[in-house]
Amino acid sequence: MQYLLNLVRRHKAGEAAGIYSVCSAHPLVIEAAMEVAAAAGEPVLIEATSNQVNQDGGYTGMTPAAFRDFVHGIADKVGLARERVLLGGDHLGPNAWQDQPADDAMAKAELLIGQYVLAGFRKIHLDCSMSCAGDPVPLPDAIVARRAARLCAVAEAAWKQSGGEAPVYIVGTEVPVPGGAHEDLAELAVTTPQAAAATSAVHRAAFAAAGLQAAWPRVVGLVVQPGVEFDHHKVIDYRPEKARELSRFIEGEATLVYEAHSTDYQIRDSLAALVRDHFAILKVGPGLTFALRETLWALADIEEEMLDGRPGSNFKNVVLETMRAEPGYWLKYYGDPVRVRFDQQYSLSDRIRYYWPHPAIQQAQTAMIDYLERHAPPLTLLSQYLPAQYEAVRAGRLRNRPADLLKEGVAKVLRQYMDACTAGAATKELETC
Repeated sequence: MQYLLNLVRRHKAGEAAGIYSVCSAHPLVIEAAMEVAAAAGEPVLIEATSNQVNQDGGYTGMTPAAFRDFVHGIADKVGLARERVLLGGDHLGPNAWQDQPADDAMAKAELLIGQYVLAGFRKIHLDCSMSCAGDPVPLPDAIVARRAARLCAVAEAAWKQSGGEAPVYIVGTEVPVPGGAHEDLAELAVTTPQAAAATSAVHRAAFAAAGLQAAWPRVVGLVVQPGVEFDHHKVIDYRPEKARELSRFIEGEATLVYEAHSTDYQIRDSLAALVRDHFAILKVGPGLTFALRETLWALADIEEEMLDGRPGSNFKNVVLETMRAEPGYWLKYYGDPVRVRFDQQYSLSDRIRYYWPHPAIQQAQTAMIDYLERHAPPLTLLSQYLPAQYEAVRAGRLRNRPADLLKEGVAKVLRQYMDACTAGAATKELETC
């Protein structure tokens, strides 16, 4: 993926350049991301995870080729050229099959990787950090790296079969829990430079042993823990002084930057500081669907105010009743029965995002949107429940239509990432404290 190779070169030349990765399968989130990218004249990076999209369909029901077509369909609708859409695969490895023996799980991971690359995904996170059935816990770094190299060989063969740009790779094992921590957090330990050096060295050696020396310069990202995370109701903010030594280490790696996971809910200045400190690839997912949920909830309140006691979509209650009846996506995460209804709605881990495609919820959402399409929300209610959108509507930058209001809820988060990744001159002026 030439764009990412050039981005790393720019970053290594001293430009505080970065890119953010949108980890979501929600069509409105993807559409908002594409509109923000198009307005800025930048490409958009959309990623799918191995649990979300795989050869068996994942929890979205989509194979890699189907997800590609889904994303490209949104790009066509928005008017964003398909070549401006970068596709990535996150946590690609045996993650979805950890309960199986390693040989079986890795065979399925090979099929997974091959399908991603054949479908046109060119940013590949090789993640074999998890123990499979019969493996030691934790898995030794040498085994992790050897398995990653094995999957890289499959990716290289699939690329040579399909043609197009060569894939770039992300390696590393110090990954925050996907979707945020399950429990309350106080503080996080930042990856040490020694650990980062060991991860880089063991993967380089494994690639060399597998005859993949030509692929190593396309390993552009190393996953580490910069000290950012979120739990249900709290965000651990980036503290540059704690990551200073880690930041300095990567300056000696000619082709590598860091990839930072779980950057959701970081403020704009923290995002810019991360990019400046060589965490040049920022992953965001639940923070975007959380912003979407905020806007959906506000629209539900607006609808209720406008109806003034008359029957409506009952959107919020439909969502919460569906979650109560089908608890599979949240039960092991929200353990306190006293605040479970609160957590279902407002937890930063945003487990509610798994329920948006549910037919009952889609029916209620469509009813709410249809009503607000026919009866535009009064500006007074926009000011009350969606003040940022109110200002944009008043300024003529946004239409007072529910789909536009929803996308703007996501876009205002994405613009913070865009600013952090493209305002190189501004990031250099930030103090490291």
